[in-house]
Amino acid sequence: MTKTLAELSEKLRAIDYCTLSTRTEGGAIAGRPMSNNAQVEGDLDAYFFSSGDARTVRDIEADAHVGLAYQGKAGLIGQRPFFVTVEGEAELIRDTSRFERHWTKDVERYFPDGIDTPGLTLIKVHAVRAHYWDGEEEGELKV
Repeated sequence: MTKTLAELSEKLRAIDYCTLSTRTEGGAIAGRPMSNNAQVEGDLDAYFFSSGDARTVRDIEADAHVGLAYQGKAGLIGQRPFFVTVEGEAELIRDTSRFERHWTKDVERYFPDGIDTPGLTLIKVHAVRAHYWDGEEEGELKV
């Protein structure tokens, strides 16, 4: 049975960290863990906060094509975890009026000055395609 976008987004909201992959200026793939803070929308779009001077932001400025890799926890004994990869286009948002909607207390651990942190950047990944696998079922959805 093929999963729906709503089912996938519900599963992704339950996974705090994913790996965000970008392409560097030399063509290599760079990945780093990012917290989505349960900020995954029904169309699989996801939001992440970053320092504006981070390599992630520089990579996205040069090439907005990104990948996200999620791994959920295993279920009952003997069950495999749930895996999802998302291909998307990243948008860099520097308008602080849009930060508040996506801000959570957990983010303050990384940005103690809150939405007033100098250079703070919100990365929105517009999902284009997703592939999932749970050990028994796999599928692909175009968004």
